[in-house]
Amino acid sequence: MGKVLLKEMRLGASILTYLFMLFGLMFLLPGYPVLCSAFFVSLGIFQSFQSAREANDIVFSSLLPIAKKDIVKGKYLFVCLIESCAFLLMTLSVALRMTAFSQAAVYRGNELMNANFFALGAACVIFGSFNLIFVGGFFKTAYNIARPFVTFIIVCFIIIFVSEALHHVPGLEKLNAFGTDDIALQLILLAAGIMIFLTMTVLSCKRACRRFETVDL
Repeated sequence: MGKVLLKEMRLGASILTYLFMLFGLMFLLPGYPVLCSAFFVSLGIFQSFQSAREANDIVFSSLLPIAKKDIVKGKYLFVCLIESCAFLLMTLSVALRMTAFSQAAVYRGNELMNANFFALGAACVIFGSFNLIFVGGFFKTAYNIARPFVTFIIVCFIIIFVSEALHHVPGLEKLNAFGTDDIALQLILLAAGIMIFLTMTVLSCKRACRRFETVDL
């Protein structure tokens, strides 16, 4: 699988995918819906699928001496690698806002979601939704990318809207904890987001492997 992943990184990836990882640093922006960074990272990954489709990458991969399920797993590994790198940038941004910038007035007066561990958990849910809806949807045909991506966009912004709105609901103010406030709750929410991401991704990958076996290239 290492060689399949290397092939994805060198031949299947668009340069925009690597550049869009930097949108993980949007968690540093004050007065901005920080979860949009997860959408932009997903948009960068979409560019790789689009470029690979135009280059008949799936057909080329099918001609290699590897199983069809390994093609699917290679795509998922590449997607998860990009998401993980972006997530590390998000985590770094959150750490800075929770420590070095914890007293900055520009963050203290922020009306939108604070960049905390709950926000990181919500970003994981968005990435998991991308893997489930878009990547899994792509392997229904190994060609169509428009419909699954539009579906993901709708779901993504519903998640962003709900996440931004939750802390305005009476009793849920702790979701918008600033700095290290309510750190135990934040860590639980982050762990829940990671578990949702892993569950969505694993289930999507297994289903995509089964679907791709029936696709006539």
